[in-house]
Amino acid sequence: MDATRRTDGEEATVGEPERRGGERSEAPRSGGSPTVEGKPGPDPEVEARPKRRRFTPKYKLEILRKADACTRPGQVGELLRREGLYSSHLVHWRRQRDAGLAPKKRGPKAEIVNPKVKRLEQENRRLERKLKKAEAIIAFQKKVHELLGIPLKPFVSEEDEGDD
Repeated sequence: MDATRRTDGEEATVGEPERRGGERSEAPRSGGSPTVEGKPGPDPEVEARPKRRRFTPKYKLEILRKADACTRPGQVGELLRREGLYSSHLVHWRRQRDAGLAPKKRGPKAEIVNPKVKRLEQENRRLERKLKKAEAIIAFQKKVHELLGIPLKPFVSEEDEGDD
């Protein structure tokens, strides 16, 4: 039998450290200062969002030229590993090259305004200003007629004249 008798009546197996009456049998927990002196760990500061790589059109064309020059099997893969790229980059860049390799504009799309619509909107604003002036003049004339006691002729609109 590998067990040995302890004085307090508990058995302990060989190879196990001796425990006293109230000690736990768990492994010691970390959280204190490290007992082993060594080089510090990685920097705990993590960037909020990784930076997105951007490739210039000149670089894209250079990589495409090198990839098209590859003749032996595995050369394209070697080029991609050396440059840190994926095969999907080549596919996407070839499509861009066929379309002219123009950089994509970011942000909201610019509104295309028809010149006729623009001219009509300007005319509408001009007529609204003219209408406000006319309404102000009419309101002033009504007050003057009321103050002077001059009776106003009843106003007949164009809509009323067509009902005859």
